[in-house]
Amino acid sequence: MSERIVVLEISGLEALHLAGIVGQFRDLLADSRTDDDPAVARLMPDAYPDDEAASREFRRLTGGDLIERRSQDAATVLQTLGADGGEPTPAGDPDATIAVALGEGEALAWMRTLSAVRLVLATRLGIRDEDHHQPDDPRFGVYDWIGYRLDGLIAALERP
Repeated sequence: MSERIVVLEISGLEALHLAGIVGQFRDLLADSRTDDDPAVARLMPDAYPDDEAASREFRRLTGGDLIERRSQDAATVLQTLGADGGEPTPAGDPDATIAVALGEGEALAWMRTLSAVRLVLATRLGIRDEDHHQPDDPRFGVYDWIGYRLDGLIAALERP
């Protein structure tokens, strides 16, 4: 049985913007510590919500591996976009549609990365729930766009 392939169609301009955002996310992971940045800390599970000391210890023991996996996922996204040594994204027409073929493992790395980027953006923008989402603020457009791309990827993976 062959691996399932999902084809994501995006414009060249979207690919360039997405590569920039994911590149910044990868840099954030490489340059920060969870204790120093609430956005990175939000990427860590709170294993013991009623015990802050136990949660802190859990994050200390597992945080490095989780950040490394998120960094590898981001590298996969960049590679499949051609922003990190893969096939180059079209440099000519930014409106040209490009097809990014993703194996199942790559698609899962994309989903984890897009979800993590949204968590970081939500933290930076102060979004805690839908009531805090202010669609008139242009900064929220990136947050919504990442969500749109994530929803499309999930729908593609759910198709038989």
